[in-house]
Amino acid sequence: MTTTFASAARSFADLVGRIPADAWSGPGLGDWDLRSLVGHTSRSLTTVLTYLETPSDREDIATPQEYYARVNPAALGLDPADVAERGRQAARDLGDDPPVAVADLVSQALSRLETVDDPIIRVLGGLGIRLRTYLPTRTFELAVHSLDIARAVGLSLTLPGAVLEEALVLAARIAAEHQGETVLMALTGRDSLPPSFSIV
Repeated sequence: MTTTFASAARSFADLVGRIPADAWSGPGLGDWDLRSLVGHTSRSLTTVLTYLETPSDREDIATPQEYYARVNPAALGLDPADVAERGRQAARDLGDDPPVAVADLVSQALSRLETVDDPIIRVLGGLGIRLRTYLPTRTFELAVHSLDIARAVGLSLTLPGAVLEEALVLAARIAAEHQGETVLMALTGRDSLPPSFSIV
């Protein structure tokens, strides 16, 4: 259950360790500088730690793709500016040495996961989800944002095969909910994706 997530987390930590010292204040993604993008990505580690301390007595979300349909700013009525600020706060929480902080978060998260089975945890919005269902969403975030970070800095990155596969499968399942035909036609060379197309 945790093997692919662990691989994604370690790959992220390795990437962060390769970021040049003069790149942290440079562009990251959208309104985020690189440090904030790394901070946002690190939340895929901190939320695992936090949510394992907030059990739920009901399972509201049954699949990883349902998580993306129900836990997003529009569905929860969240201000996107608040989401962006959480990324910046997470960056500040990494302190003066982000690579060391990220490596420590990876160690903490993986150690904590070794102590649990498959609890139902309470995530944003108070919704309950099995740990085995939540972890693929964190693998997806770690994979996509690791690619964002590598692109922003100009670093080479080859995601672990299992991580890339799990992220791609989840992306396809998310797309299938509402935009499956569009994606299928693009993947088979029939059409191009519309400008700024995104599944999340």
